Amino acid sequence: MKILKISLNGFRNYDWETAEFSENTNVITGENAQGKTNLLEAVYLLSCGKSFRTRTDRDLVGFDFSEAEILAEIDSHGREQTVHIRLIPGQTKKITVNGVKKTASELSETLNTVLFCPDDLNLIKDGAAVRRKLMDLAICQIRPKYAALLSEFNRLYEHKLRILKDWREKPSLLDTLDSFSDALCRVSAQMIRYRASYVDRLNEEVKPIHREFSGNGETIELQYRTVSTVRNPFASAKEIYYEICEHQEAHRQAELDSQLCLTGAHKDDIDIQINGRSARSFASQGQTRTAALSLKLAEREIILQESGDYPILLLDDVLSELDEKRQEFVLNRIGGGQTLITCCEDTGISGRTGGRVLQVSGGRIRTCT
Repeated sequence: MKILKISLNGFRNYDWETAEFSENTNVITGENAQGKTNLLEAVYLLSCGKSFRTRTDRDLVGFDFSEAEILAEIDSHGREQTVHIRLIPGQTKKITVNGVKKTASELSETLNTVLFCPDDLNLIKDGAAVRRKLMDLAICQIRPKYAALLSEFNRLYEHKLRILKDWREKPSLLDTLDSFSDALCRVSAQMIRYRASYVDRLNEEVKPIHREFSGNGETIELQYRTVSTVRNPFASAKEIYYEICEHQEAHRQAELDSQLCLTGAHKDDIDIQINGRSARSFASQGQTRTAALSLKLAEREIILQESGDYPILLLDDVLSELDEKRQEFVLNRIGGGQTLITCCEDTGISGRTGGRVLQVSGGRIRTCT
């Protein structure tokens, strides 16, 4: 799958601009705050209908615009398809593929992307939330039904949290607390099965990539972690639900006292070990970067297996954060699919990849090669 052409109208700092891409590597250059990441963000939206930088559509609409549009021509599953996304603050996104209405989760049936940005270099050392985000973004693209579960979970979680925060001022809110807790347990049980399966698969794919990346000197191991009462995350959703309910019942009073949700899929994490030791506690900076890159490249392989085609790889200003050895490893692994790389200056990247160069300045895009 490849993006052939994209047009942006009122999106971020783009008034009306069009860019055409090479089917291989595209190097997007320009000074900071000119719109390079905005361009990658628009491509990312085409695959899942959401931004990797904000949860609010208002942030995506230019200051002088009441709405924004993304229109793209895509080569997907052997034929050219047109994707149109219209963003109007306060309204549901309007999405069509070849003129047919689609939901955000259905976009992954047309286009897949794998994003690697500077924040992802902290995948190993940061808190569990970043690793849950890694799972959620990846699973949403290969299992569209998961996106609906995630959305429902977030809705229930926010409602329950509000009850826990406000029940002292309005005790009648407690009448609905157990219903929300039960619903969260049910949705969590389904999410846990998806996440456990994905991490198991990611573990198998990342091992050879990491072994090669580290010079055959290191091993990596991933293990999915969830609510302590869940004995087998691969069990049926019904069995997992009952086990989560055990945890919920034991922590109900603690939730009321702390005003926090203590049971559910929002407590999940991935335990990452390098050479048998906790990467979060003991890995060096070089080891954490190697592991983070390996995870993203493994994600790319999983989508390839699922869809039969490489996803578009989006590298947002990460090569400048890597030493020459890691740069070469990444550049040598991106063949076979389309890649968009942003950088402040084209420091030989286009020559090393044979890529097309697009220069971005003030929300305008100029093709250099």
